[in-house]
Amino acid sequence: MSDKKLQDRVAIVTGGGSGFGEGIAKLFAELGAKVVVADWRMDAAERVAAEIEAAGGKAIPVHADVTKNESVGAMVAATVKHYGRLDILINNAGTTHKNQSMLEVDEATFDRVYATNVKSIYLGAIHAVPLFKQQRSGVIINIASTAGLRPRPGLSWYAGTKGAAITLTKGMAIELAPDGIRVCAINPVMSPTGLIQDFLPGEDSAETRAKIIATIPMGRMSTPLDIAKATAFLASDDAEFITGVALEVDGGRCI
Repeated sequence: MSDKKLQDRVAIVTGGGSGFGEGIAKLFAELGAKVVVADWRMDAAERVAAEIEAAGGKAIPVHADVTKNESVGAMVAATVKHYGRLDILINNAGTTHKNQSMLEVDEATFDRVYATNVKSIYLGAIHAVPLFKQQRSGVIINIASTAGLRPRPGLSWYAGTKGAAITLTKGMAIELAPDGIRVCAINPVMSPTGLIQDFLPGEDSAETRAKIIATIPMGRMSTPLDIAKATAFLASDDAEFITGVALEVDGGRCI
């Protein structure tokens, strides 16, 4: 793309080492952003950052555990130390439990899913919003899910985390609007990324995938590029009067 609508914006992408996060990080760099690829797997963060640099973009890898206050604080501090500022925070890091009866999800798994998908949004705000308030500008985008709107059997607790992400997006948006800070969410439909074997009801087979695709009117799953394009739009000045939305990127799944 020749359109550099994110030129010189500094963006953190959590979970940037794979899946949606990798797609977002690479497209943002292509659009001119200076990217922080944050991931708890440093090797994955380093790989994506190196690939961005090799393609002519700007990126640094940062180790981050989005469930830990100190780690999120260090991530934001490393960003400001390297790039001098922060403009965009993409809360993409997420996890799930296996598609199964709600009663079979153990307490440790429940806690991990809520810490990764919900507490991370709180911690990101604690460390990024003060910077955004000083600048009187900033964008936070939370990667939620169609599950937050249309829960399905087997993923009840996961769906709850994404419902929380959507509600938090709207609450943050209204509270932070007077400070010039926008907060939006993206609701992807299922994608053939690393977590798909947990999302699917049963084994990851062509037949099981076909059953999911049959529920998506446009006839396919989402891709990291689909999610990256929508995220880039909401993060850019093209969306300067848009806040509090949870944009469905789902091929019509939620209609």
